Amino acid sequence: MDEISMIGLDIAKNVFHVHGVDASGATVLRRQLKRGQVEKFFAKLPPTLVGLEACGSAHHWGRVIGRYGHQARLMHPGYVKAYVKRNKNDGRDAEAICEAVGRPTMRFVAVKSVEQQATLSIHNTRKLLVQQRTAAANALRGMLSELGIVAAQGTKGLRTLMQQLDQPSEAIPELMRNALLLLSRQWEALDTAVHGLDQQITRAAKADAEARRLMAVPCVGPMIASTVLAKVPDPHMFRTGRDFAAWIGLTGRDRGTGGKHRIGRISKQGDRMLRTLLINGASAYLLHQKRRGVTDPWLREMLARRPYKVVMVALANKTARIIWAMLAKGEEYRARASVPAAA
Repeated sequence: MDEISMIGLDIAKNVFHVHGVDASGATVLRRQLKRGQVEKFFAKLPPTLVGLEACGSAHHWGRVIGRYGHQARLMHPGYVKAYVKRNKNDGRDAEAICEAVGRPTMRFVAVKSVEQQATLSIHNTRKLLVQQRTAAANALRGMLSELGIVAAQGTKGLRTLMQQLDQPSEAIPELMRNALLLLSRQWEALDTAVHGLDQQITRAAKADAEARRLMAVPCVGPMIASTVLAKVPDPHMFRTGRDFAAWIGLTGRDRGTGGKHRIGRISKQGDRMLRTLLINGASAYLLHQKRRGVTDPWLREMLARRPYKVVMVALANKTARIIWAMLAKGEEYRARASVPAAA
């Protein structure tokens, strides 16, 4: 046991696999553990480097292993897959994790605290409820449209349709009206729950000094500040602000060959929740600026030469870099001097 310098741990619900190597890279340990044996095993082991895939319950086991002096490092499963040999099984997965964690260029995921995971659970619950609310609204609109009954987009138009369900009418068969009333009540319950979570997130963000500091940035509100602090335990995991923006998915795909590089569009890779929030925040800020008059010279120049949605993503990218700089350096937000638009 004293010879072990690095361990790969393949986690699951009940059965875990351990693969350990010594300083020369030779295999010195292969073992299967039951769930109740994992903590006892690492409690007896001298402090060492332990690699895990960043999947379900990985942050919990990272915290448990870290309590005994071990250095727990989490990796994206996609980066570990390249080290899996043929005939995949749990033992080979543990071996691949052990191999991947020792790579000098490997990218790691910071272990989240219980408080951060609790905050993320609120955001994930809200996301699920919003999806269900949208599905209920779309179903209600779609079925009424089959009868030629339509309304304007948005919540106001949806409520107009719901009001038509309150009383029996010849336009809507009674059998159908009773079914759609269930959807209407479900939408109302989901909408109330979403607003309740919004208020909870806002109160928590306003009570947090770090979140209040981030909320000084244009485009950043309680939702974005709370999500960033929950998803980024350690900003120093990213070397630069661009790396942070790329992790979110706000930089274009880099394609190059023969010495020629071309930056393409953004993709669906990255953190979808955070990317959506930042782009929505940038969209709201741009609308406000266009109505009141654009005072930021950089923004005015971008709007003059690039399409609106490209500017929106560029602003979200810039906001992400500002957030990283504030978190990594502990600085306050410093706004650029505003220049009034020319008459």
